[in-house]
Amino acid sequence: MRLFCRAGLLLSFVWMAAGLSFLHAQGPARNQAQSRESLQALQLEQQGRFAEAEQAWQQITVQNPRSVQAWAQLGLVRARLEEYPSAIPAYEHALKLDPKLPGLQLDLGLAYFKTGKFREAVLPLRAAATEKPDDAGLKTLLGMSYFGSAQYREAVPYLQASVKASPENLQLRGVLAQSCLYDKQYDCTLEQYKQIITVDPDSVQAHMLAGEAFDGLHRTLEAISEFEQAVKASPKEPNVHFGLGYLLWTQRHYEEAAQQFQQELENDPTHAQAMAYLGDAQIRLGENDAARATLEKAVKLPDTVRIVWLDLGILHAADQQNDEAVADFLHAIEMDPSEVDAHWRLARLYQSMGKKAEAQAEFAKARKLHEETDEGLVRRMSGGHAAPPPQPQQ
Repeated sequence: MRLFCRAGLLLSFVWMAAGLSFLHAQGPARNQAQSRESLQALQLEQQGRFAEAEQAWQQITVQNPRSVQAWAQLGLVRARLEEYPSAIPAYEHALKLDPKLPGLQLDLGLAYFKTGKFREAVLPLRAAATEKPDDAGLKTLLGMSYFGSAQYREAVPYLQASVKASPENLQLRGVLAQSCLYDKQYDCTLEQYKQIITVDPDSVQAHMLAGEAFDGLHRTLEAISEFEQAVKASPKEPNVHFGLGYLLWTQRHYEEAAQQFQQELENDPTHAQAMAYLGDAQIRLGENDAARATLEKAVKLPDTVRIVWLDLGILHAADQQNDEAVADFLHAIEMDPSEVDAHWRLARLYQSMGKKAEAQAEFAKARKLHEETDEGLVRRMSGGHAAPPPQPQQ
């Protein structure tokens, strides 16, 4: 149950990139003799006339394509103009000419970071970190790049070092907590939660992160308590009602869960998961007409989830609409063939339709998947507790 978006957190750290850049404005040279044209281009930079400086450096690269300084400065002025996608090839060309030019790896890494290409940013930032191993800000940037590229295990040690250097930075602690959560280092997440909550007891994101960590540790009641506190602190926070509703759903508290899903939909009418699980909860509560209406809306959303098709299949099968039910179950299986329930439901349906061979094939798949699931429970510690398949009420 991942309730946070990496993009929002990363955007809040882009300001760090500006403060870390080796913009090379201090001096006119990158260890090369300066031509008159180069000096003029540098003067344009110093006067803040970056568009003119870009044209000047571009012309110098045409005249002298092996000038490291020209390519590096061309990348620099483009970065200052916030033209990061075009700065990247200029920096890369300079690196081909001189891979050891001081500060150039960091400039390239920053350009990748600011264009959202976090995976590509990692390699040059690692090279920059070897140049300045004690630079805490650079470690933060590298940790955020690992985080942005979903390499959470690699992000954790860099973010831990950053938190140690800036223990008062609660936002940074939140990113570390989330990295630990995604790498299933739940104790690490809870440790950061305790530090954040000491300073900000009403931190909704801290409560939500703690709730997800407790869920991963199968301490569901504590997870519910954290989400209840998050709801109280900020009832409009995206995903907060869905998170609480989902935890209640896993505990078969379907009426309370449905209320939370409805509140999430009041905040965001297009929340695909809230609508899907609301429909499922309505089936379990025997509210089939309401469930059908909810699921028919959910199936039209672009991010609809597998359970929508499974539940539609259940409703269609209950109404003897077998062809529609078969199509629904097959769609659910296509979305995730590893889940047992759709295979089992489809097998039962085939059996009722007299299709013995098809039924036996689906029952065999269901048995095999059930055995594999039993063997893999330890590896799947972070997964939610599955509720039993809903039975439509007549």
